[in-house]
Order: sequence, then C-alpha cells, then structure tokens
Amino acid sequence: MTYRIPGRRAAAPAALALAVCTAWTGTVVPTARAEERTAAVAAADAGPLTPATRFYVDPDSGAARQAAVDAAAGDTDDAANMTRLAGLPQAAWFTGGTPAEVRADAAALVARAGAAGQVPVLVAYNVPGRDCGLYSGGGATSSAAYREWITALAEGVGDAPAVVVLEPDGLAALPKDCAGSVDPTGELTAARLADLGFAVTTLKQRPGTAVYLDAGNSQWRAVGDMARRLIDAGVARADGFSLNVSNFQPTDHQTRYGTWVSQCVWFATEGPEWGRGHTDWCASQYYSAAAPNDGRPGNAVSADDPTTWHWTDAWYAQSAGQPSTTELAHFVVDTSRNGRGPWQPAAGTYADPETWCNPPGRGMGPRPTADTGLPLVDAYLYVKTIGDSDGSCTRGTPGPVDPVYGVVDPPAGAWWPDFAHALARNAEPALLP
Repeated sequence: MTYRIPGRRAAAPAALALAVCTAWTGTVVPTARAEERTAAVAAADAGPLTPATRFYVDPDSGAARQAAVDAAAGDTDDAANMTRLAGLPQAAWFTGGTPAEVRADAAALVARAGAAGQVPVLVAYNVPGRDCGLYSGGGATSSAAYREWITALAEGVGDAPAVVVLEPDGLAALPKDCAGSVDPTGELTAARLADLGFAVTTLKQRPGTAVYLDAGNSQWRAVGDMARRLIDAGVARADGFSLNVSNFQPTDHQTRYGTWVSQCVWFATEGPEWGRGHTDWCASQYYSAAAPNDGRPGNAVSADDPTTWHWTDAWYAQSAGQPSTTELAHFVVDTSRNGRGPWQPAAGTYADPETWCNPPGRGMGPRPTADTGLPLVDAYLYVKTIGDSDGSCTRGTPGPVDPVYGVVDPPAGAWWPDFAHALARNAEPALLP
C-alpha cells in the first residue's frame, strides 16, 4: 500500500455573491422521499457507526515508531506525546497498487480491526487525475482501471464493518477546476462524476460499509456548488459526505457548513417543488438572500465571519423548512489538525502562503468519536495521518526551501517527526496521559 496524503487547498470561489432574485414565499410542505433516498437511509441505519463505535488503532503506526525513536534518544516529552498519539485511531490511506494488492491490504486491515473489536477507517484516494496533478498527483490511469481498483477494495473489505472516506478533493477539485485547459470539453469532469458514482454503488454493496463522499471544507466551494456536485456523484446512495480532510478549519465551522450542504441537497431534491433542481438558490457561507445586503457591517454573509452566518441559517429556516435528520445526508469531519484552526500569516509575508500546506503552530483537534452529540455528524475522525507532510511547500518562492521552516519539506505523505511533535504538543484539547 502506498501512502501519499494530500494537503487540501481552499480555492477561492468563482463567485462570492450569488444573485437570487426570486422572492421566497409560501409554506414549505415536505413531499414524499424518493425511493433511492429511502433505500440509502435504510442502508445507513444498518451501517457500522453507533455512538459506541470504537475506531481501529494501528499498533504499528508512524507515531508508535516515533515514540520508540524519541525514547531511545532520551526525548521523554516527545516520546510521551507520540505514545499518546499512537493510542488514537487514524485512517488508513489506499492510494494505489494493483487490484490484487489493494484487495489483500484491505482484507488484512479489516481482519486486524475485527480481531480488536474495532472499525477501520479507509481512505480511497486513487481517482484518475487526482489533486490536479499537483503535490499529491497520480491516481489510476483510466476510469476502467479505477473501477477495477475500487471493486477490489470493496471485495477486500467484504462484509466487515468499515468506514470509507471517498476520494479527498475528488469533488471539490474536479478536472474542470484544474489550472489550464485540462478539460475543455467537460469529458473528464463527467467521467470523474461517473467514477465516483460507481465507487459509491460498489462500496455500498458491502453490507457493513459506510461511505462518505468528500466535500472539501467551509473555505472552498459555496454550499450550492458543493451540493450540486454531491448530488451528481450519487450522495443519495452514500451515507453522506466528509469535510475538512487534511485541512485546518475549526470543527464548529465545518458542522455549520455541513448542515447547510445537507439542507441544500434536500432542498434541491426532495424539498419544495419550486426549489427542485436549484442548488444555485441555496444560501451559503458567501451569500444569503435573507440578509439585507445593504453594505452595512454585519448585514451580509462573510465566510470569514461566523457572526454573520445567522443570515444563512435564516434562509434555510424560511425556504427549506425543518426536514428530519433521517431525510438529510449525514457527514463526518476530519479533526486531525484543526485544534488551533487555520494559519494566518501576516498579509504580504508570502507571495502565496499556501496556508493548507504544513502550516506552523497547528495542533491536533477533537478526538475521534462517533458520539458527537450532533444528529447530522456521524463522527469526528483523524483522517489525515498526523505527522505526514502535505508536500514540499515553497510559499510562492523559487524554492526548494520552505521559508517558514528553513528546510525542504518532505514530499506529500512522508513522515515528518518535527511536524508530528508540534501537532501533538499543540493539541487542543491537550493530549493527556
């Protein structure tokens, strides 16, 4: 199994203000749910996640090995932190290999987890053209190869309980979003959506597998844009979507954003008749038609100011009503590195600060659990491997040295002891014995 783990870029939205001219009137009357969604909810209810779920802890993790190295060097503080980190569950990334290899690796993982009475979290990260060919570029060579690979992954998981986070960045960075004329006809984007839909269907054929399509984070795609992409990729057949993978956005920002995305999916597919098909009408972290939008402070929605997000809440209350949590897509949040939120260097310090890439001073976030206390949030997970580099960041300089650290950062997915130590040392809440 190859471990190459990406950083999540938060791309600037193409349009921060969505003009919605329709006047929202009338009372929302929920309609009958589609047969597909009914089946998906039933499948989700039979999935492996309950508040008592214990996620798999790998006894041979990078943190466990680092603890031994630190102890041998007499570094007792870092050794203690690495030991504590080694006792926490993290996801296993499946990023390549032949179908036979991925089948065997997945089967071995679920067997180890089963023997421990735990549920493994797998990340499928092998879609063609992944990461727009950047730091974590690669993936299967064709749709046919990818489908053979994903089928083998599902076969390896078998009937055992498992959680699969499906293709980080796969929807937030479609081929049409990549720099240059990568997909002038839209053919590659259509293929990506079809491949993800195939993956959802194939993985959900396994009775114990919960599947979450990746949906970026709250500083990336607008709510309606992401809802549209999720619908097109088959979220109705999945258990929901994942947020903040390998990123640093605060947990409460993600739960708010995820709730809106879920409500928007419902609004445009099963909500009021006048809203069917119109994810583009959904309020977002960038704009709400419920706000005065008169230019006065606080009277418009800002993605960087959660005190303005009540305007987005107001739009959903007015326009989407109150669908039950069984009617809405659920989601999981990667809290592996968001304990201190995102890095914000002083303006003008770097030509391109690459805030998503090995930012300094960050810390681990809330511990993995399926007992979140939030009805739409199925789990907080450590999806990103804590201590793995996001890539060789240059911050807009010629490189290859990262000006923040004064060294060349390890390649994406490579273990970086100093980064692991810092994330553990800065954990919020703090790591305890």
